[in-house]
Parts: sequence; structure tokens; C-alpha cells
Amino acid sequence: MQRFFTEHLLHSQQTVTLEPAIAKHAIKVLRYDVGAVFELADPKHRVYQAKVQTTDPLTVEIGPEITKNVELPIAVEVVCGVSKGDKAEWIVQKATELGAAKIGFFNAQWGTARWPAERIAKKMDRLATIAQNAAEQSHRNLVPEVTMYAKLSDVGDDAAVKLVAYEESAKKGEHAALVSALVPHPASLCVVFGPEGGISPAELALLQARGFTPAGLGPRILRTETAPLYLLSAVSVLTELA
Repeated sequence: MQRFFTEHLLHSQQTVTLEPAIAKHAIKVLRYDVGAVFELADPKHRVYQAKVQTTDPLTVEIGPEITKNVELPIAVEVVCGVSKGDKAEWIVQKATELGAAKIGFFNAQWGTARWPAERIAKKMDRLATIAQNAAEQSHRNLVPEVTMYAKLSDVGDDAAVKLVAYEESAKKGEHAALVSALVPHPASLCVVFGPEGGISPAELALLQARGFTPAGLGPRILRTETAPLYLLSAVSVLTELA
């Protein structure tokens, strides 16, 4: 069943006229008519069934709440160095599907690509749209926030546990930091990933001074767009399936 995110606060037996963007997709693309049923998530991450009453404008009656929670038990933020091409879009889409609560980016010292200041607002709008579409597709209860950090020193202020995915740790066979970080489950986790060029020594020192622990992600060296997905998959296995 299709899921949409609305700005309206919802409750059962309420009648709501939905936003034009939802109406366009539901009526023009999915060809919903009176009587069609879909799911609506509101800003408080509550999800309800919605039944179409009229199509112009798109008005729905809110039905029962759907109480199944599909969110990770840990609020995970992945923070990635800006990378080449459309890798940021790939990361946002897949990290959303895998349960990230927040996705950040930063211009790294050793990065082979950078986002100039004048392009960042447009880039964030595009990535926010990708996050919302992925959240709808994967039936999330929330759309993760996507942000650009002006400074690496701004990252992870509120996280209970902080890690930095570090290639040299993996090469040396370190394998306990990630598991130790998740047992017992913290309320929140922030993990920083380097771009194609990796994390510089200065960036690593800055992060360690702010409480980040270097962590290897298995014995193999992962691409910059693969590492965040490995991390989120590992969090799911260790906190939801173990």
C-alpha cells in the first residue's frame, strides 16, 4: 500500500484536504479514485489509513492508526565526505531505506569533489526529495533529515555514541568497536565516513578530540558509498534481529 507524508497532524475520523504534491501523485500518477485507500504519516511519526472522499481537491477520511513501528531502535546519523558524481544521491536513497534518522555531508580535506556554497541549498532540496521518496517506498514512519555541515567540528554534538569509520583500523584487524558501541543499545549513534580520498590525519585527530572512536567495518576496504550502508545493515542485525 502506498505511503505519503503529510504536514497535517492526524487523528482517526478526521477529514483532511491533502497537499497538492500528494494529490498530484495520488490522482495523476497512481490514478486513485473515490474509495481508494492508502497510508499517511504525520509530523509526529504516526501512521494512519486514509480513504479518498473527493479527488478535486484530494480529501480523505482518516481511519485507524497503524501502530507497527519500522524505525531502528537507535537514532543513527551517517555523515559522509562529499564524493564524486551522484554518490550522495545513492547514499541518501539507500541510507533512508536502511533506517537512518539523519544524513549529513561535509567537504573533506582529501575529497576529490567539493560542493561550493552557492550550490548547497539546491543540492539539499534535491537530496531531501530523494529522502522523502525513499521513505515513502520503504514505509518509514519518518523522513530523515538531510544536512550539509559547514565544519566537521559541528558533527555529532548530541550523539550518545560517536564512531569514525577508519580504513587503517580495518587494515590492522580492529573489529570490536562497532559491536561494543551497540551493546547495550545507545539512544543515538553518529558515524563519520570519509570520501574517496579518505579521512585525513587532521580530521581524525579533530574527531577523536571530540569523542569519536575509530572503527573498522570488517576485513574488507569498502567504497565511500558502500560503507554507510554496511554500517546501517550491521546496526539492524545487531539491534533488531539479534
